Amino acid sequence: MTEVYLDNKFVGTIKNPEDFVDRIVSERRMGKLPITVNAAYNKEIDEVKVEIASGRSVRPLIVVKDGKPYITEKHIDQLKKNEITWSDLVKQGVIEYLDCTEEENALVAFKEEDLTTEHTHLEISPLSIVGIATSFVPFGNYNHGVRLSQGAKNQKQAIGFYIANYYTRMDMDVSLLHYPQYPIVKTLMHDTLDYEKHPSGQNIIVAVMSYQGYNMEDAIVINKGSVDRGLARSTYYRPMIAEELRYSGGLIDEISIPDKDVKGFRTEHDYRMLGEDGIIHPEAVIAEGDVIIGKSSPPRFLSSMDEYNLTSSSRRESSLALKHGERGVVDFVVLTENSEGNRLVQVRVRDQRIPEIGDKLTSRHGQKGVISIVIPEENIPFTASGIRPDIIFSPHGIPSRMTMGHLLESLAGKTGALLGRRIDSTMFESENEEDIKKELLEMGFAENGTETMYNGITGERYMARIFIGEMYYLKLKHMVANKVHSRARGPIQLLTRQPTEGRANEGGLRLGEMEKDTFIAHGTALVLKERFSADNTIVPVCEQCGMLGIYDARRDRSFCAVCGEDAEISTVEMSYAFKLMLDEIKSLAVYPKLKLEGKY
Repeated sequence: MTEVYLDNKFVGTIKNPEDFVDRIVSERRMGKLPITVNAAYNKEIDEVKVEIASGRSVRPLIVVKDGKPYITEKHIDQLKKNEITWSDLVKQGVIEYLDCTEEENALVAFKEEDLTTEHTHLEISPLSIVGIATSFVPFGNYNHGVRLSQGAKNQKQAIGFYIANYYTRMDMDVSLLHYPQYPIVKTLMHDTLDYEKHPSGQNIIVAVMSYQGYNMEDAIVINKGSVDRGLARSTYYRPMIAEELRYSGGLIDEISIPDKDVKGFRTEHDYRMLGEDGIIHPEAVIAEGDVIIGKSSPPRFLSSMDEYNLTSSSRRESSLALKHGERGVVDFVVLTENSEGNRLVQVRVRDQRIPEIGDKLTSRHGQKGVISIVIPEENIPFTASGIRPDIIFSPHGIPSRMTMGHLLESLAGKTGALLGRRIDSTMFESENEEDIKKELLEMGFAENGTETMYNGITGERYMARIFIGEMYYLKLKHMVANKVHSRARGPIQLLTRQPTEGRANEGGLRLGEMEKDTFIAHGTALVLKERFSADNTIVPVCEQCGMLGIYDARRDRSFCAVCGEDAEISTVEMSYAFKLMLDEIKSLAVYPKLKLEGKY
């Protein structure tokens, strides 16, 4: 007897497991059972599993019997005329949903011509083996599998027209592309998902060649003329939010220009942009340190007497100002209330981002690159017909990565741009490469996509023919303006007295063993003296017991807490982190004795 499990719970035994499963499947196809029921017989362990639980991942497939699919030309004509819908095909048993359990016993054909008598199902479209983002990659079946998934991931980081009502929204950390375009080389999913309503890239001219070594590795060379005309230009939006919080004892924050006697008052210059209500006005040009919303708060800690003795001088400054390295223009100011009834002020700051060295761009094939130089337009190589590329892409990015789709897109884009039509490049169902080449040849261009090009500086003709075409390029959100960071001296941590960490905290740049080697190799070893002594401190040490001494600043003398006033104390230079470690060792009841040698 074969055991039967319903959602992994034992429900009974049966004699003919294969007949039992066949009956469930046939009744489901006839509409007598719900379409989400799946059953499968596992011969190896002799058990039947029936699944009906919600939350399972199921996928639709066309049913096949004796090598022939249930779907016919009649069905397709009815679908085109809107006489029947998808749901009707499911009810008729032409299409059924399989989960991973039942899929184990199914043999699925990729295309109709692959069908044999052994097949049980047929894919609705070969495109359904990939996800939504991957289906946007043109000629995806010509690429290496890893590059395909990288291309899909890169598209998620692209800047575009993300939403139509962006002007009335307060979104965190978003960018908006100024001139987004619909791709010339499109796929089926671009039409299906209304891509023209939220595009994320631009159609540009790309030449595959080296340019004076500036596009080594994955760097790309960009045309300054194209940048000046708006290529990959975007705006970065960031909201600043201040709230009038309520505290115990009836105290409240106050959004206004803080009084001069408030603790932590900034300079008059920092508050110059604020209106009478303490809020900045729209279109104000602001830079690092400028106050956007003036605010003062009650003191953090109140003693029992202070509650009855509150004066304005006891309040502290808590205004919102632009952080280190930020700049922009005030775009939008909103005054409202939150759910608790507290006054809420939201200010949106915008900053125009023009492509610069260090900004990241990518094609849809995982071929990402960083701008290494912005070349004046007159120095860019040009074709015989006077076309100058917007981007110069390194030829070394192709052989090892095997992204043939990248080259095909360039060729198809060139044909589409010249003919004024869009090229269908859906994975497995794209237009034929030979037809695209033939159309290009008919227009008087070389069918392999190459052209004679001339040096923009000397005017000489290049001896090699250069592969040049049109591609859909995306600007990624990783911009150098959000990441650039440096400091001289600045804030330090309270515990270790070492510089703070991170760009937001105006932190230091950490140097490791390898970074140290590069400084020495450059002959700038003295830089390390400053770098590796960020938390230098001078500590009194008792020469008798080897414990840290105490410095009395009032009497300007040092003494030892163990040996008393008469102990001989020497000052030693050490890292504050080491002094902290000695203190922590003492807390474990371990005696760290310092033996001093070699006085200078």
